[in-house]
Amino acid sequence: MQTEKKAPVEFIPQFQKSFYHPRYWGIWLGTGLMAAMGYVPARIRDPFLGSVGRLAGKLAKSARRRAQINLLYCMPDVAESEREKIIDQMFATAAQSMVLMAELACRKPAQFSSRVRWHGEEILQPFKEQGKNVILLVPHGWAIDIPAMLLASRGQNVAAMFHNQSNPLVDYLWNAVRLRYGGRLHARNDGIKPFISSVRQGYWGYYLPDEDHGAEHSEFVDFFATYKATLPALGRLTKVCRATIIPLFPVYNTKESRLDIFIRPPMDDLIDADDHTIARRMNEEVELLVGPNPEQYAWILKLLKTRKPGEIEPYSRDELYPRKK
Repeated sequence: MQTEKKAPVEFIPQFQKSFYHPRYWGIWLGTGLMAAMGYVPARIRDPFLGSVGRLAGKLAKSARRRAQINLLYCMPDVAESEREKIIDQMFATAAQSMVLMAELACRKPAQFSSRVRWHGEEILQPFKEQGKNVILLVPHGWAIDIPAMLLASRGQNVAAMFHNQSNPLVDYLWNAVRLRYGGRLHARNDGIKPFISSVRQGYWGYYLPDEDHGAEHSEFVDFFATYKATLPALGRLTKVCRATIIPLFPVYNTKESRLDIFIRPPMDDLIDADDHTIARRMNEEVELLVGPNPEQYAWILKLLKTRKPGEIEPYSRDELYPRKK
């Protein structure tokens, strides 16, 4: 995908004439349907989207299997029938959250704000008033992009790192929506320095703590009932960015068609901690944010791919939820 740098640190998605090609018409149609659904009252569309999401979750066998394995490892004491309900609701939440993002992209934030409830917003206010650097620690929830868009719409720009989507039109549309109200995006293949530069310039960082970056620079620390290879990058980032780390997690309340955004106290205990402690604290915050609402989390990710020497990667274990031939 062709891109253009607006500034040395900033990635800007660029529209291409090739997007008019018939091979992209299906994506345009789907995008149009999502945009149209954004104008349907949430209380009407959410039951429909929930059914669509649950059906998609039955058909997306590989993604469902990853979620099954993740929950088996992370919540082995939860009955399998309950874990299956979590997965069904996760796929329902995914569909509802995607259209919620489309609604925010197509309509004015003022029309949206009455259905947003911030919990702990008073934690953020002093940092905004005093112009202090902040990095928000945000686990992979399905509504993950929406708090950043809302903050930008209120004048507090956010800088985030992202992976390019394999389909160039999807990549363009997704990132254009993310930037609807301002902010900055940094491609991960450009390294972390642009992200650091933006935070030091006053953009609030948006950091995803739960990706698996391999064993080389990670620490093996507890994660729910198992363990996870966790990159203790926040220890370095809080120092080089001179930033405070504040955990945040969005939860879509489908019963009330409302987005709840939960903010936890600053992680002031990272400054002098060792890498193992930092990694564990990161996972602990994920557990505290995700635990009460596990259906909001993207359990389809390969969260547990990197294992200790001698252990088999969970997703390669054929005896776990065998694939039907």
